[in-house]
Formats: sequence, C-alpha cells, structure tokens
Amino acid sequence: MLRNLTGREKVSSVVRLSRKYIIKAEAEKKGKIPILAREHPTVFVSLFSKARIYFWTMTTDSLSKKAQDGTYPGFEKENGSEWKEPFYFIQGADPQFGMIHFYDSSKNAWDEEMRLTRKAIQLINNMKPKPKFFVVCGDLTHDFQGYRHRIAQEKDFINVFKELDEDIPLVCVCGNHEVNDEPIPSTILNYREKFGDDYFSFYCGGVMFIVLNSQYFKNSSMVKDLAKKHEKWLDKQLKEAKSGKYKHVVIFQHIPWFVRKAEERDMPHNLCSGIRTKMLNKFQEAKVKAIFCGHIHLNAGGFYKDLEVVVTSAIGCQLGMDKSGFRVVKVEEDKLSHKYISIDDAPENLNF
Repeated sequence: MLRNLTGREKVSSVVRLSRKYIIKAEAEKKGKIPILAREHPTVFVSLFSKARIYFWTMTTDSLSKKAQDGTYPGFEKENGSEWKEPFYFIQGADPQFGMIHFYDSSKNAWDEEMRLTRKAIQLINNMKPKPKFFVVCGDLTHDFQGYRHRIAQEKDFINVFKELDEDIPLVCVCGNHEVNDEPIPSTILNYREKFGDDYFSFYCGGVMFIVLNSQYFKNSSMVKDLAKKHEKWLDKQLKEAKSGKYKHVVIFQHIPWFVRKAEERDMPHNLCSGIRTKMLNKFQEAKVKAIFCGHIHLNAGGFYKDLEVVVTSAIGCQLGMDKSGFRVVKVEEDKLSHKYISIDDAPENLNF
C-alpha cells in the first residue's frame, strides 16, 4: 500500500514511464493527503520538502522452496552431475491466472486457470514414474506488477502449487508478466523475493539445466547493468556446458528465440533477430540439446542445426488450436523425447 504523505504536499504531475508512474509531490499546505495509486504499477513518491522517498510496495506470500544463490536447492552441481538412469520431468508454461477472464469477462476471475492447474498437478502427482521436477516457463499470473489483481493472483498461484507432491520440486522461470514488459530493478527484485532467482543453473541425473530471464534479451533498456551481469553469468555457464561433462544441456526460458524457424522476422512472440543467430550459435557450440519455452500460448518450435527449440502451449488460456496442457519430457542417455499432454483429455493415471 502507499503510505500517506504528510506535511506540505501537493501532487503536481504524474508521468508515465513504461508501466511505472512517478508522482512528484511539492510542498503546498499542511495536512495529511493520501495518494491513491488506484492499483496501477509501482509508484514512488519524492517529497522534495523533506528529501524523503516513499515506496509503494506489494506484500504477498512467497514460495517456500525456490532458486537461490544461482542454483536450486537439492539440484546443486555436486548432487546431480552424474548420470544414473533415464528419468522424466514436466515442462509447463503460462498458467497466467486471470488471462481467460481478460479475454472473456463472462468467466469468473481466474477460476478456470486454477481448475486447470489443479488438474495438471493431480495428473503429475499420480504419474509413474514420478517426474524429477515440474518447471513452469513463465507468466505465472496475468496482471503485471502493481496492477489490480496481481497480489491475489500470486497468492492463489502459490496456494494452488502447495498441492504439488513435495517430492516433485516446482522450478519457476521468469516471464514478461513477472517483471513487466519493460522491467526495472524493483520489478526484478520483487520477483526474486517471491519466486527466487530470475536466472540460475541446476543439475539433475547427469544433465545440466540453465534457466534464463528472456526479458533481458527482449527489453533491457531500464536494467542494462542487470542484463550485463546476466550475459556474463551465461557465458560462464556455457563454458561449463561445453566441457562435455554432462549427458545433455537443456535451457529453460519464457520467450522463444523463434516460433517456427530461425530466419523469421521479428515479432512480439520471438526474440530480436539482431542477436538471435549469435545466441543460437553460442548455444549450439556449447552443446545445448534443447531450449524449452512458452509465451505464445500454442505449440510451436523447430530446429537450428541440431538444437531444438520447443515452444509449449499454456496450462491456462489458449491462443491457438491447442488445448490447455503441459509437456512430459523423457531424458535418456543419448536423447531427449517429449509429448504434449492435454489436461482435460488425459487419462487419470499417466504411466510411461
């Protein structure tokens, strides 16, 4: 909530900066003047008369287990670098609580996304063999930071995922709806506090997994220093990947490098062609086997040389002909294979 301003104050201007509002307050008269953000994006108020800054902050629950210090608890390098046997993991994307109601106001809030996510969790909990983890590739909620329903959507997302079997860790990937289309340091920090590091690596069953924040590639104009740190860190991870110590190297990110083919034009649904080929070459040279993404709410993807880009449709709202679902990935010693599962069409017991 915004703290009330005190003293001789007056709101003199409201300037929209990306998805942020800056409210300038000037001394004018005594008294207490509440400033209402009307649940718009994060606001900061500068009181020139007292040289103080007030921040509107969001308070909400956070995940009890999340990526920290550049890795994920239980999946540290020393614990997961050795190949043992084939295993499965689940990749989903875009549960995006609230998006269905955004497009169809006859739907109640984000009840449908909660139903679909709960059913997906039930299917995954009952799956045999048990998957090693469930990674959600971004857009956990629909409202951007500071928007009307953001806090409630985050709270429901966290509560719903408490139903996931405690032996199947939830790995969250940062999407544009997590940190806003034009992120600033505070939106990155808010995400980290609630959902964990926005980029990290982890190791499971002899496979190296790298989690990226694709928003640094999409729009880093307000977070250039953070983007440089992300790039430097990634180069270090790719050097490790190139060592050949691992059976496979897999990347998770939200926005795909391309939707169908690497030569396609720039679109809101892919990453800039100006860096696309450069980065795909870096990944391919580092022996990355596959990049799993979401973002576009339909199934897509393709190959760049022998590097596969897998775009998985949404757990929630669909924008194509697919049905809400998730992807089951099988990891074998010499290959990866995957299958998209429709939540409402899946059998009660998934056995592989």
